[in-house]
Amino acid sequence: MLQATDLLKLRYMSDMTNSSRVFVLHVVFDQSLSSFCLWFVSFPDKLILIKENLMWSEALRYCRQNHVDLVSVHSGEIQRRVMNVVKGASTEAVWLGLRHSCTVGIWFWVSGETVCYHNWAPGNGTSEEDCEHAVRSGAVQSGGDQRWISRPETDKLNFICSRY
Repeated sequence: MLQATDLLKLRYMSDMTNSSRVFVLHVVFDQSLSSFCLWFVSFPDKLILIKENLMWSEALRYCRQNHVDLVSVHSGEIQRRVMNVVKGASTEAVWLGLRHSCTVGIWFWVSGETVCYHNWAPGNGTSEEDCEHAVRSGAVQSGGDQRWISRPETDKLNFICSRY
């Protein structure tokens, strides 16, 4: 039987170069690894829209070489910041740091975190993605309600880099 100390993990991360602070609360409910994530994020606007049309892996490489990473959206607050940035995009969708694993059937952030906050458009973000034709990656719509969509990684889109 699990003890209360086994159920709760609190992690604090601080980057001294930009004073960002992230608190992550991760609770494991049972052996199926059901979990709850709670993010508190404090940082100045550090999202950069790159208006270059690249495939997802090229966008990831660009962000890691020139900034920090493709953006990971862990909360409604970060989603609102993303929504402001994508208004200037020249493509109908913009790459996020969101990736699908066909092997285990889950979506994850390139930052290594699981997807706890969701903003999927209807019919997107299911664990049953079409893995036969292309690896799937996540993008945010640049128009409309700016929800997340699943796209083949070979699509060429604008993308958002983060500096945190």
